[in-house]
Amino acid sequence: MSKRENMEFEGALESDTAALHRLVADMIAAGEIHALRDPTRGGLGATLVEIAGTARIGVEAVSAAIPVHEPVRAACELLGLDPLFVANEGKLVAFVAPESAARVLAAMRANPLGREAVLIGQAVEAHPGMVLLQTEIGGSRVLDLPFGEQLPRIC
Repeated sequence: MSKRENMEFEGALESDTAALHRLVADMIAAGEIHALRDPTRGGLGATLVEIAGTARIGVEAVSAAIPVHEPVRAACELLGLDPLFVANEGKLVAFVAPESAARVLAAMRANPLGREAVLIGQAVEAHPGMVLLQTEIGGSRVLDLPFGEQLPRIC
């Protein structure tokens, strides 16, 4: 993005592309996986909204639990982008049975590609098809797909 806009950023912005098949195999061996998605198109926000809508489940996520590295946060702020809707290659979103969550998370963190894995929320029966994000100031907001594409296609 920075090259397209002729912008320079301090700090190292690196590609997050990675093959995740071994990480997924570790996860499957550790517990019950209900859904896996690659957040390349639309980022985490779009992935959560699409899964909630397709499965007709409610999703409640915690903003403070979502890892966004500071250089990425700063670049998004400068470009007017919501980091929740920026493509993430080499990452995955998993919906895991509650009784398997701790084991799957431990298996992910034991793999170099999953060492920063975190639990960001849960599926709930309330508000089916909707994603609620608990904000860092204690409120909540509904996550919905942006009206247009936030970014031109990069791949």
